[in-house]
Amino acid sequence: MTTTGTRVRPAVVLLAVLALAVNLRAALSAYPPLLETIRADLGLSAAFAGLVQAATILMMGAGSFAAPALARRTGRERAAALGVAAIALGSLTHGLPTAVALVVGSLAIGLGIGVVGVAITGVIRDHLPERAGTATGLYTVAMMGGATVASLTALLLQDALGGWWWALAAWTLPAVLALVVWWPATRQLHDLPGAAPVRLPWRNRFARLAVLFQAMSSVQFYGWLTWLAPFYEAQGFSTERAAVALSVWNVVQIPAALLIPLAAERRRAWAPWAAFCVLCATAGVAGVLVAPVLPVVGPWPWIVLASVAVGAGFPLGLAVVAWRTPDGATAASVSALTLGSAYFLAALAPPVMGVLIDLAGFRAALVVILVAALVQGVAVVRLGPRRVTYDPETDPVP
Repeated sequence: MTTTGTRVRPAVVLLAVLALAVNLRAALSAYPPLLETIRADLGLSAAFAGLVQAATILMMGAGSFAAPALARRTGRERAAALGVAAIALGSLTHGLPTAVALVVGSLAIGLGIGVVGVAITGVIRDHLPERAGTATGLYTVAMMGGATVASLTALLLQDALGGWWWALAAWTLPAVLALVVWWPATRQLHDLPGAAPVRLPWRNRFARLAVLFQAMSSVQFYGWLTWLAPFYEAQGFSTERAAVALSVWNVVQIPAALLIPLAAERRRAWAPWAAFCVLCATAGVAGVLVAPVLPVVGPWPWIVLASVAVGAGFPLGLAVVAWRTPDGATAASVSALTLGSAYFLAALAPPVMGVLIDLAGFRAALVVILVAALVQGVAVVRLGPRRVTYDPETDPVP
């Protein structure tokens, strides 16, 4: 689309973005607290349980890669609406208590999340350009807020509704409500003039480094999301206490996702804060490996450090794309490559960790997260201090 710009107030655009963002992790976060119950009920191995989460993340990657083409045909606003509709349909499919429904529903949810994530990046770059860091932080806060509520209420919904499948299917309602908010709020929202979609910038140095940073952040996020609660159950925690640990991990991400991008936005000081996230990630996973439950303070210092790392890492990965690209279409294209590649790489984390758990135990699996943190540090060194930006000459539009 190359029609006129938006007549919608920025506050309304932001509200609509936040309504979608609430649904971008909720359905994923409702799954891990119920994982051991689901495995026992359906007779699933740890590797298969990890594969379900991996399938979701793979479809997030597929949705991210497909989003620019879908937006070219329908506009970013309609593409986002179709994405949240897929999330609703996938959540509804989870209402069937079978392994097939679990997988199929997860595929639909992942596809929808991928499309929505890329569409939102372009909307923020075009229609909220002066406050991209703030908007990205609030978007991530809403996303993490949905994840927190989902993990906190998973067991309560299971008991109240009569089964784990109903607890998963309950997340159909927020997705439908988001669609109701999004469509009327953005029906007059159009891509800005000259913002023609561009192809994925595979050869661009900045884009490749952004992929590496976001991919390693995503490996950490989905590794912890899938296996944090089961790990602490293996340490002797009850199911309820392990769910609380996961909820704390989700909750701490919220202020980290808001405050750290805001601090970075003030002077575009991306590299120092990205390096801080890497330090938190490394310290958190190292602590869990060496002493998962400390005397007096328990596991909470490590959980907080790991949470800060992934909570701020994701919006910093989005913000650096918004700050260092020239327009919304380019931002959406780089975001599609970054998120799509990150999700495909991150999809390996849950099943690989599941296989390692089956073969050698949880500590062997946590090495995957440690390696991801160290590789992310390499991306920060290469990307940050040199102020690498998007250069169209290294990957020209055909």
